[in-house]
Amino acid sequence: MLPFLLLASRAEDAAAEDEYAAYLKYGGLDPSGLRRIRLEAAPLPELDLASYSGVIVGGSPFTSSDPPEHKTPTQHRVERELADLLDELVARDFPFLGACYGVGTLGTHQGAVIDRTYGEPLGAAEIELTDAGLEDPVLSGMPRRFTAFTGHKEACTVLPPHAVLLAGSADCPVQMFRIRKNLYATQFHPELDAEGLCTRIDIYRHAGYFPPESAEDLMESARRFTVTEPMNILKNFVARYAQ
Repeated sequence: MLPFLLLASRAEDAAAEDEYAAYLKYGGLDPSGLRRIRLEAAPLPELDLASYSGVIVGGSPFTSSDPPEHKTPTQHRVERELADLLDELVARDFPFLGACYGVGTLGTHQGAVIDRTYGEPLGAAEIELTDAGLEDPVLSGMPRRFTAFTGHKEACTVLPPHAVLLAGSADCPVQMFRIRKNLYATQFHPELDAEGLCTRIDIYRHAGYFPPESAEDLMESARRFTVTEPMNILKNFVARYAQ
C-alpha cells in the first residue's frame, strides 16, 4: 500500500506524538502506512503525490483568519506551502482530509469566509450530518447525530458556492464539507477520544486557549463522554483511498 501523508504543525513534541499516534490508531495504520512531516520544523520538501494514497492535515496552533501582522514567519511559510500544495490537490481532486485546521486551509483556499463568528471552546459537541453527509462514502455507516470533540478559535461562516456541506452543529453551522469528490475538511477532531483531548488540555494549559485554572474541570468534563463515531471518518478515508 502507498502510505498516507500527515502534515503536522504542532511545535510541542508531546502533542505532536500524541496526534500521530491517534491517526495511526484510528486510521488502522502502522508507521509505514503514515509518513509524517512536521511543517513547523522545516520547509515542506518537494512532494511526489504519486507516492501517496492521500494527504491528511492535522490540527494546528495557527489561526488562518488572524491579521497578517499577527502571524509569525513560520505561520506565513506554512500557509504558503499549504496553499501551493492545495493548488495541485484540488486540480487533481486528490484525496485530502483536513481536521480542524483543514477548514481554515482548504476553506481559505477555496474562497470560504473564515472568521471567529463560530469559534467553540474545548469540549464535546453534537454533530448532525446533512442528507449529503449521510450519502457520502467517507461518512458511511455513521448515524445522523453523534458526539465529537471540538475546540477552535475560527470556523467557516460562508462556504464556497461549490462546496458540499456534510455536517453542522447548533453552535457551528459548518462542521464538515467536501470540495469536488475527494477533498474533505472537518471542524471537529475525528482523531480525538476523551483521553486524547485530556492530553492536549494538559499540554496546552498555559498556551492561552483557556484559563489555566480550568484545565482540571475541562478534563473531567471530557471524560464524561464516550466519543467513538468520528474515528470512523479516518477508517473510511483510509479504506476508500488506500492504493
